[in-house]
Amino acid sequence: MLQANCTWLYAQKNQTLDLLVVGGGTSGVAAGIAASRMGVSTLIAEETVWLGGMLSAAGVSATDGNHLLPSGLWGEFRNKIYAHYGGPSKVATGWVSNTHFEPHVANQVWQELAKAERNLKVLYRVRFLKTLVRAKKIVGAQFISLENQKKFEVYAKQVIDATELGDVLASAGVPFDIGMEASAVTGENVNVPATNNIIQDLTYVAVLKDYGKNADCTIAKPVGYDPREFDGSCLDFYADTTRIKPGVDCAKMITYAKLPGNKYMLNWPAHGNDIYLNIISLSPAQREVELQKAKLQTLRYVYFLQHQLGYKNLGLAVDEFPTSDRLALIPYHREGRRMQGLIRFNVQDISQPYLQPNPLYRTGVAVGDYPIDHHHRKNPEAPQHLGFYPIPSFSVPLGVLMPAQEFEGIIAAEKAISVSNVVNGTTRLQPCVLLIGQAAGTLAALAIKGNHASATAVSVRAIQAALLSQKAYLLPYADVSLSDKDFNSIQRIGATGFLRGKGQPNAWANRTWFEPDSTLFTLLFIQDLSSLQFQNAAGKTQPFLVESSLEKINKEERLSIANTIFWIDLLQKNIQSVLPNFSPVTLVAINQLVQNNWGTWGLADFNPDRLIKKRELAVLIDKIINPFYSIQIDHFGNYLSP
Repeated sequence: MLQANCTWLYAQKNQTLDLLVVGGGTSGVAAGIAASRMGVSTLIAEETVWLGGMLSAAGVSATDGNHLLPSGLWGEFRNKIYAHYGGPSKVATGWVSNTHFEPHVANQVWQELAKAERNLKVLYRVRFLKTLVRAKKIVGAQFISLENQKKFEVYAKQVIDATELGDVLASAGVPFDIGMEASAVTGENVNVPATNNIIQDLTYVAVLKDYGKNADCTIAKPVGYDPREFDGSCLDFYADTTRIKPGVDCAKMITYAKLPGNKYMLNWPAHGNDIYLNIISLSPAQREVELQKAKLQTLRYVYFLQHQLGYKNLGLAVDEFPTSDRLALIPYHREGRRMQGLIRFNVQDISQPYLQPNPLYRTGVAVGDYPIDHHHRKNPEAPQHLGFYPIPSFSVPLGVLMPAQEFEGIIAAEKAISVSNVVNGTTRLQPCVLLIGQAAGTLAALAIKGNHASATAVSVRAIQAALLSQKAYLLPYADVSLSDKDFNSIQRIGATGFLRGKGQPNAWANRTWFEPDSTLFTLLFIQDLSSLQFQNAAGKTQPFLVESSLEKINKEERLSIANTIFWIDLLQKNIQSVLPNFSPVTLVAINQLVQNNWGTWGLADFNPDRLIKKRELAVLIDKIINPFYSIQIDHFGNYLSP
C-alpha cells in the first residue's frame, strides 16, 4: 500500500492562531501557503492524509484550463510538475489536457511546498464538526481527530471555508444557494425555466495502470453490473441510438486522460463513471453511505473496460491512492453550496465585462479560461441542453469571496464562492479554484495584518497589489506573459479600465488578448475613457472625460506619442476636478518626464511623431497618472470620489 507522504500532527488541546483554513484541498492548500508566506500563523485542517484535493486526493490529475495563464501558485505548482517529469512534453500524455500527472506526485508537491513554510501547520485526519460563532463573528471551528476520536477547537482571527461542499459557511449560518437558479432570477440567457436544487454529477475517480499485455487484472464482477449501462460511452459500444452519439472510439476514450507512468485516469462523463448524488446536506456518515453508490459506479465501469472491451491488462493502480479499494481518497465534487456573497458573479459579467453596470473585471483576483462545462447526463430531471452563450477568459471578482450579510471572520474559497450555478461550471476547474484559494489566503492575511474583523475592510487595490507581487494575474491576457517586462503595468492599467482587452470564445481554451504591440485609434481610446465614471457618496457619477472631448477627433487618426502626452494632460485635469488630493503634472513636466525616463521605463525608440504601442501607452499611464493606486474603487468596481 502506498504510504501517505505527510507529517502527522495530532491535536491534543485547543489552539489559537491567526488563520484557520478548513480543508486542505485545491483552494485550501493554496490559501494556507499564500497566507503563511505573508507572515501570518496559519493552520490547514484536512480530513485525509493528502493535500491538493481535486488535483490529488480526488484524482483529477488532468488539469482543465489556464494553460496560457500560469498565474501565481498555479504556475508554481505546474513548474514543479514539469521539473518532476522532465518538462512540458512529458506531461502532455493525454488529449483532454496539456498537463497530466500522477495524483500522488501532486500530493508530494503540495506537501513539500507546505513543509517549506515556517508559519504553516497542517493537521491531517481531522474532521470538521461545527463553526464557532459569537454573534455574527466566526471565531474558529471544532474538529474531531479521526485517529484518537478526541474533539478540539481552533480559534483564529479569520477562517477560510475551503471544504469541498461549503460546510463551514453553512454551519455558521451564512446564507447560501444549492442548485440552479431560473434564468429570470439571474438574467442569464441560459434556458433554465425554474429554480431547482439540481447540482452537477459527481465522480469517484479511479486510476488504472498497464501491467503488460499478458496480465489479467480483471476485478470481481461488481454488484448490479450490466454492460448496457455504458452503452454510448464510445463508438465501439453503441447500440441504443436514442442516446447521444459518442464522439470517440473506445481506444481514444481510454487515452482521454493518459497519465505518465503508463496510467489512465477514469473520469468519463459520457455514460461512464459520473453519477448523480446530492449529498450536500447530509451528515458525514450519511455521505459515506451514499458515496458507496459512486464507488460501485466506477467499479462497474472498470469491469466494463476490462471484461467487455478487453482491457484486462489495465488494473487498479496499487502505487497510487493509499486506500483499501484503490479508488481516490475523496470524490470529485463539481458543485456544493454557493455562498450568497457581497456580489454574485453571473455569466454576463464574463461574456461582456465592459458593458455591465458594475465593472467587476476591475476587481479581479483570479483568472480562468475554461468554458462553462456542466455534467448532467446522469440526472434525467436536469435540463440537458442549457443555452450557454460563448464566453472569453475572465477574472474572478474579489466580492465573491465575502458574504453579503454582516458576518465577520469568514472567507469563502473552493467552490463555495458567490457565483451563479451556470458560472460555477467554469470557476470550478482546478487551476481557477487554486487561484481562488491563493486570493482567499492573501485576503485573509491582509485582513489579519490590518487588524480588520471583516475582510471587506481590505481595499481592492491592496489585495490586487499583493497578488501581483506573487506573480499572479488580475486580467487573463494570454499574450502578455509573466516574463514580459511590462507585465505589471499592463495588468494594473487593465484593471483600471483605461485600456481594455478583447475577449475571444475559443472552444476549450478561451482567450482575452491585450494586443500589446498594436496601435490605437485615438477616437476609440478616448471613447473608452469617456465611459469611465467617478461615483461619489451620494451615488452621483461624473465622467473622466466629457463628451465634447470627442467632437474634433478624426476617426482615422491613430495615437502618436505626442498626442498621448496631450490626452494624459487633459485626463489628469479632469481627475483633479473630482479628486482634490490628486496632484497632476503640468504638460511641460509630462513632456520632460517622458523624454527623461523613456529608456528607464524599459521603452525604446523614442520619437514623439511615431505611433505609440499599446504597451507603451499602458506604461505611460501607469507611471504618470498611476490610476491603479491613486483612484480607489469599491467591491463593485466603481471609482470612488470624496
